[in-house]
Amino acid sequence: MRYLLSITAVLLCLSLSAQREDDYYKIEKVSIPKGVELEVGGMDFMADGRLAVCTRRGEIWLIGDLEKEASYVQFARGLHEPLGLAVRDGAIYVSQRGEVTKLEDTNGDDRADRFETVYELPLTGNYHEYHYGPLFRPDGSMMATMNVGWEGGGVSRVKWRGWMMRYDVDAKELKPYAAGLRSPAGFGTNAQGDIFVAENQGDWIGSGRITHLAEGDFAGHRESLVWADQPGSKVKTRLEDIHDDHKTMYAARKALGTVKLPAVWFPHGILGISTAAIITDRTEGGFGPFAGQMLVSDQGQSKIMRVSLEKVEGEYQGAVFPFREGFASGLLRMNFNKDNTLYAGQTARGWSATGGKEFALERLRWTGKVPFEMYQIKATENGLEVEFTQPVNPATVRASAFTIQNFTYLYRKAYGSPVVDIKDNAIRSATLLPDGKTVRLELAGFRPGFIYEVKLKNIRAADGTGLLHDFGYYTLNAIPGGGGGADAGADDTSEAMTGEYVAAKRPTEMPASWNGKVDTELLLESTPGMKFKQTFLTVKAGAKVRLTFRNPDDMQHNFLLTSGKKGNVVGKAAEGLGLKGLAEGYIPDMDEVLVHTRLVEPDTNDVIYFEAPKKPGLYEYICTVPGHYQSMRGVLKVE
Repeated sequence: MRYLLSITAVLLCLSLSAQREDDYYKIEKVSIPKGVELEVGGMDFMADGRLAVCTRRGEIWLIGDLEKEASYVQFARGLHEPLGLAVRDGAIYVSQRGEVTKLEDTNGDDRADRFETVYELPLTGNYHEYHYGPLFRPDGSMMATMNVGWEGGGVSRVKWRGWMMRYDVDAKELKPYAAGLRSPAGFGTNAQGDIFVAENQGDWIGSGRITHLAEGDFAGHRESLVWADQPGSKVKTRLEDIHDDHKTMYAARKALGTVKLPAVWFPHGILGISTAAIITDRTEGGFGPFAGQMLVSDQGQSKIMRVSLEKVEGEYQGAVFPFREGFASGLLRMNFNKDNTLYAGQTARGWSATGGKEFALERLRWTGKVPFEMYQIKATENGLEVEFTQPVNPATVRASAFTIQNFTYLYRKAYGSPVVDIKDNAIRSATLLPDGKTVRLELAGFRPGFIYEVKLKNIRAADGTGLLHDFGYYTLNAIPGGGGGADAGADDTSEAMTGEYVAAKRPTEMPASWNGKVDTELLLESTPGMKFKQTFLTVKAGAKVRLTFRNPDDMQHNFLLTSGKKGNVVGKAAEGLGLKGLAEGYIPDMDEVLVHTRLVEPDTNDVIYFEAPKKPGLYEYICTVPGHYQSMRGVLKVE
């Protein structure tokens, strides 16, 4: 009998832990008619419940009957790649490349018949000069953000590129608000109404992140400072202040006092690669247990992350957690309807995404079930407090159930950053607090300016349910009370990885036995949209090959030749490298990898030498930067 009871208990535990995101939040497809290329750039709901969507192809659609076979009416066309839309007082406002435009239907036929330029922006024609917004503020003003251009790195050739701008409707004047932006594809407000902007990895941006912006803030990207001394600017940082010698943003903040630190870092490849929309759950529980928290979408990894925030020493910091993945395309825009359902507008043309579809419109609906999750993480004077969505089983609370590491990123002109100065954090104690939902962790050593990875194992709810997601990342900009352990304030970046990895499989010198001759020269190039320009290469079996991989794109790429049709196997292994992935060039150490380049920076190349396989056949090659291998792949045919 005891044996049968133990088997029953095991089966019960297994059934409780076999959870899926779909059990709690269901993704549902919204129909799109044939012939409609719904590459969503912006969206908002009309007063009558219809969804207004602008597309990157320059159209605006009004979509009704969203719960059925959706109906589509074309409201306008001929716009210049609008990447933001807002509805206000019955009018539709869109952010085109060179202006914000107000569109109205004055005769009620669902067609825009009045187009008004609200304000104009200068352009150079650089493809990277995207324009996002507008976001209306309670006083009627509107906010917008603008990319820097791209010419071998971020540039700001015309005024205010790399800035957040504020348009005063009454004064009809565009004013600079904050600087230091690279590719601020999404921005929104938290529950308190403060503005946060999302950023993408690149030059001066070590990894994805969200930052609270107040007027006069400088958020890190140097090139926007070309305009910092112009009339109207309250930004105090100057071009000469920003250089690689600072090493980290935290050190730059300490030295200058004018650098705004990210509120939350999103580790690249783990929680996103192309941070996009920011929206706060204002449903008061209608969308689940996370009311008041932020949801942040990712275009490249087709998913949503969840953010909890707190204020310490007057500034925001907080944690990011996984929330929901599996969307059909690149998740660029999100919006709640009146029924507390989240609509997800998606696009991937030129910006490939793990979802695989070129565009999609889907909705995310809460099933009414509450997942067992880390609800939030907060800092204390000597550690962290982890609060859960449900009461915790006390028997599972112990220090060994938590694993914590901390790390940071380099602040530099080069593209992105590996994880640097990574250290394990010993946990002195883990205590379940009287509320039954919060575990207080006392850490041995506590360093401001670092990101804390919190991983859990075998923690269970009081009813035996296991965690839906077992990790999160807390950004510690300041310690409450200014305290900390022996390592407080440490900023040693000497452990930064060099990027030279698994050298035996990256032969950069011609073997002496080749006598200075190669049998085959191969040129492989990247092309925008996370693709290889050459997707089919041919060599003779055993040929001596010199391969040049050129990367004219604006993001990092690599080349890995696999031992056959192993692209998916190697790509998934690269995604599993976790924090050290970038430091290791996203090169998994496995037999299925025959040869590879380094991680190639934008506008550079890498040359390697290798002997082609002796066995004729098809050998897949891929790029293993997170989110790339599904689309960035080709075949080497060995004859």
